[in-house]
Amino acid sequence: MIGSGVCWTLTYLLIIRRGIIDLTYGMPAAALLANLSWETIYSFIYPHSMPQLAVDRIWFTFDMLILLQYLRFGPPVPKVMMAGSFYLQFLLGFAVTFTLVLLLGRELKDANGAYAAFGQNLMMSVLFVVMLNHRKSIAGQSIYIAIFKMLGTLLASVAFYTQTKTYSHSPLLQFLFIAILIYDFVYIFMLARQLMRQRVKIFGRF
Repeated sequence: MIGSGVCWTLTYLLIIRRGIIDLTYGMPAAALLANLSWETIYSFIYPHSMPQLAVDRIWFTFDMLILLQYLRFGPPVPKVMMAGSFYLQFLLGFAVTFTLVLLLGRELKDANGAYAAFGQNLMMSVLFVVMLNHRKSIAGQSIYIAIFKMLGTLLASVAFYTQTKTYSHSPLLQFLFIAILIYDFVYIFMLARQLMRQRVKIFGRF
């Protein structure tokens, strides 16, 4: 779990760095809403015990920085009405996502938020592929982001499967572990191809 936390922290930092350099946001919007909701809930409403609580709050801070990048570079058209609609859609999306994550934990009696965490992780893995296809460029992305994201989730999956009695017997979580890993591999492969198309060294861009 420590290794997972380190890898995910590096993922956040690299996403923020690439967003600053490329003047864009590097996390898909729906994934950002889900992450921000989860970290708000398990940092302040149903706080985890230490040291996970400290990690949650660090991630919350990083997500706020990614959110600022999203709100700055997200509106697709620089018009007042369109921009206003964009911000209203964001607020509605956050309210719905926050409520969904909160109720999911209560319904499944999951005090750790594991089902929501791995569920939104799968969504994020899929959306990174969608974002790459939509942008058709490497803006806001790097192979290091993809690799550390994969390693962070893989280490957490191994920890939950081998070291917890409740979660290790869950077919749903086992499915999520495998599905996330598959999509992470797909994203790394597709991103490597896009880097080569743009004649950028695969491991030369942080």
